[in-house]
Amino acid sequence: MAPTGDRESMTGDPRRHLPGVDRLLAEPWCAALQEAHGRPLVTRVVRAALADLREGSLPIPDDADGYRELVSDRISSLRRPGLSRAINATGVVLHTNLGRAPLPEAARRAMAAAAGYGNLEFDLASGKRGSRYDHCVPLICELTGAEDALVVNNCAAAVALALASHGQGAAVAVSHGELVEIGGGFRIPEVVESAGARLVAVGTTNRTRLDDYARAVEEGGATVLLKVHRSNFQVTGFTEAPTLAELVELGRELDVPVIYDLGSGLMVDPGGLGLPPEPGPAESVKTGADLVLWSGDKLLGGPQAGLMAGRAAAVSRARRHPLCRAVRCDKVTLAGLEATLDLYRDPARALRDVPVLAMLARDPLDLQVRADALVTKLPAGRAQVVRGTSVVGGGTFPGVEIPTCVIRLDPPAGVEALMLALRSWDPAVIARAQDDQVILDLRTVAPAQDEALRAGLAQAFTQLTGSPDPR
Repeated sequence: MAPTGDRESMTGDPRRHLPGVDRLLAEPWCAALQEAHGRPLVTRVVRAALADLREGSLPIPDDADGYRELVSDRISSLRRPGLSRAINATGVVLHTNLGRAPLPEAARRAMAAAAGYGNLEFDLASGKRGSRYDHCVPLICELTGAEDALVVNNCAAAVALALASHGQGAAVAVSHGELVEIGGGFRIPEVVESAGARLVAVGTTNRTRLDDYARAVEEGGATVLLKVHRSNFQVTGFTEAPTLAELVELGRELDVPVIYDLGSGLMVDPGGLGLPPEPGPAESVKTGADLVLWSGDKLLGGPQAGLMAGRAAAVSRARRHPLCRAVRCDKVTLAGLEATLDLYRDPARALRDVPVLAMLARDPLDLQVRADALVTKLPAGRAQVVRGTSVVGGGTFPGVEIPTCVIRLDPPAGVEALMLALRSWDPAVIARAQDDQVILDLRTVAPAQDEALRAGLAQAFTQLTGSPDPR
């Protein structure tokens, strides 16, 4: 391939002498790319690159190395996974945009093992067909005291299935103060409607009494009582609401089922984590609610799933509904959830081995030691360790702040430039901006990630300052 200058001197327009697709594909470097990535992909990339060069949207390479770099870079960009690793240095433990709960090691091993063939729907004892709905059920019942249980692919699906199987063609009573919207536009009124039920809103935003529900049944035709845990906001001041136990008692008197959307589903004592009182799955099931629903990937700390537990008749009705098949879990999720639930047989073990719980329990003094060690390896005067607060996130414990120690960075070229440089590292470092500074909270960074975080910080400062070594 002739240099651009030679071609231009001959014709004045170097684009007239661009190599053809076949010529580039025959080059040794391109043959190597075809061996690694397949001829169809390389051919598409070469053809697209040449089209861009002809249109003048790219500078024409000077030599063969330039073409090789152009094609190789484009292939690398196309082959880069859409999902990539990240270090969560935001201090938001359940960061929805970063995948919520990081999985326990036991869950990761179980999910890897389940990736091949397994007894998902096969009874090893009888040699006959089994049911995927049997997996995890004994553990859930053991941990909560429920008569039966069902696992679907997320908590929103569990809510939709519970309502479709118990309220389709009927009316569902919900307090005005619990007509919530969570992330992604998930609104309780719309979920009720999509399940084929009619919403009967009772009470007011701040005060709902038991007799409001009773009137909804006796006068409004409601055949289901739905209680929704207000997980992502608070109502304080002049308020009133019946307890779940009171609602269950009313449901028994009026012979209507009670469904409780618990949400996050913390399965250990919140007081041990320094958190305020929060209803848990076992406590909620114990009230006698027909169905209790909660998430697998929030405070439970497992893979995304929706757990449904309660009275056998209610669970069986949900399991038989046609929607159940549409929202069922795959084998990998069931394996990871089972391994996560198994850790809760020993609460002390769960606090140690479930990453979400371990993060919430971290001592600020331990975080300070780690932060101090990192700061000593950063440019002098650019970083300091200060007190701060973490949050639980994931639409749970609104308003609760957890004391922590953070690294406060003074960005050499502005907050956005430093944040972008950190995100460009592998693994990407996700921090938060505050008062024209960049904040790193090690509560949500695993100790094993400290070295990768240090390397990412060093690279970012080198990139922005031009210094080959931050220290």
